[in-house]
Amino acid sequence: MVYIHIPFCCSFCTYCDFYSEIASSRAFGPFLNALETEIAARTGELSGSPDTLYIGGGTPSVLPLSAFSRIAGAVKGCQNDRRYSFREFTVEVNPEDIVLKGPEYARGLAEAGVNRISMGVQSFDDAMLRWMNRRHDAASALKAYGMLRDAGIGNISIDLIFGVSHMSDSLWKETLEKAVSLHPQHISAYQLSIEPGSALSGMVKSGRYEEAPESQCSRQYDILCRILGGAGYHHYEISNFALPGYEAVHNSAYWRHVPYAGFGPGAHSLRIEGKASQEGVSGERERYIRSWNIPDVRKYIPYCLSGGFSAYPEESADTGIVQTETLTPEQVAIERVMLGLRTDRGVESSCLESYADGPGLAKMTDKGFLVPASDPSFLRIPEKHFFISDSIIADII
Repeated sequence: MVYIHIPFCCSFCTYCDFYSEIASSRAFGPFLNALETEIAARTGELSGSPDTLYIGGGTPSVLPLSAFSRIAGAVKGCQNDRRYSFREFTVEVNPEDIVLKGPEYARGLAEAGVNRISMGVQSFDDAMLRWMNRRHDAASALKAYGMLRDAGIGNISIDLIFGVSHMSDSLWKETLEKAVSLHPQHISAYQLSIEPGSALSGMVKSGRYEEAPESQCSRQYDILCRILGGAGYHHYEISNFALPGYEAVHNSAYWRHVPYAGFGPGAHSLRIEGKASQEGVSGERERYIRSWNIPDVRKYIPYCLSGGFSAYPEESADTGIVQTETLTPEQVAIERVMLGLRTDRGVESSCLESYADGPGLAKMTDKGFLVPASDPSFLRIPEKHFFISDSIIADII
């Protein structure tokens, strides 16, 4: 599985802290050249033929159509096909980009092999969208959705946000009902959080925004679960709902702790190397190594084009552009617990028993905060307790 980070946006949303720079078409060519160079240098990490490609950001839809074929061709190691086949090829888009660039752009995405779109709708209320500093309005979101459907994209995910202090329960309900009426294959719904470095964080510090109380967020999460469940969506992860069979393949692999390769400034990777003895731990263990590129496109481009990735990702060669860390067995286990308990698949009971806090695990099981999953050898958090999953996981680990 491969993730590509596109570090460009036309504007910055109120709540966002993902790495991006204001888009400039002059930067697209050098960036794509650098990205292709990094992918080629790290081709050894792309064992076999990757089955998922996720292009996120930032705002990938600011790029010209030709960029997506270039990226897919680099990942596949060839440049002679117009359409590249992936089990799941996702591109994040902004509704306004689709509307502005028109049906030809939407069709071009499909022709490039994109078979899944993740569209940042966030709200169908214009006032809320203005507060979020989104570039689109509700009408544009609906129009963009229709264009993508007409272009033949059969798997569309939309993002929504709840837990805004001035968002009423009735407005949130209307938002969900509008979303359901479109019948997207997938809906991701996130509670607004105050991220360091975001504009929203500054608003909180200056007293211009006050966080929504937990009671409001809990109510709106319950509304979310009830409406989407009633519409036939499978609540397979805390923030993610899908019509049966449309659960995100790429993101689901993250939650199972499957290795992945990330390219572009700010992108992270996880790989497993051989087996090595860990001091103080009996037996042989695989080495889980996380690496990441620093979020700075101005340093990333010359580093790539000067051959900086030729030795990547040698653990001993951290450069200031690339950083690495080797996870201890305990860190690996804790991550598996934290990621797995976000899903309705859950975590292996044996893993929990080996690494979780014994009294905490017994307490959570006795109180029904952990229950058997569909696979009886796994334990999961039931949906009615998903909202307090962080505290449940904290008690366990």
